[in-house]
Amino acid sequence: MISLLKKMGVTGALICLSTLVLADSGNISSIATTITGEATSVAQLLSITAYVAGVGFALAGILQFKAHKENPQTVPLSKPVVMIVVAACLLFLPTILTVAGASIFGSSATSAATAGGGTSLTGQ
Repeated sequence: MISLLKKMGVTGALICLSTLVLADSGNISSIATTITGEATSVAQLLSITAYVAGVGFALAGILQFKAHKENPQTVPLSKPVVMIVVAACLLFLPTILTVAGASIFGSSATSAATAGGGTSLTGQ
């Protein structure tokens, strides 16, 4: 099943890339601009998805804490703790991507959070 998903992911990426290249069959600069724009859109989608999933895991973790309080024998304490840790990781993922992008590509790199309309920590 996992190998099928990997094949589908690679095939989907190749189809998207070939569509971008064929749709904008100008020069290399316009192709690079199109791919950069699409990468920014993917980064924004990843950022939004991480925030929504983080809030979902936080709410599920709180409900699991409540379930553990009501019946500790059926719900182990590790389950809500793990959910809260995963929620924290997902909520901080866009910030980590911003810092990693600035470290790799320099401080002028556009992050997913600032491209989506947020402000960076430096106020720029």
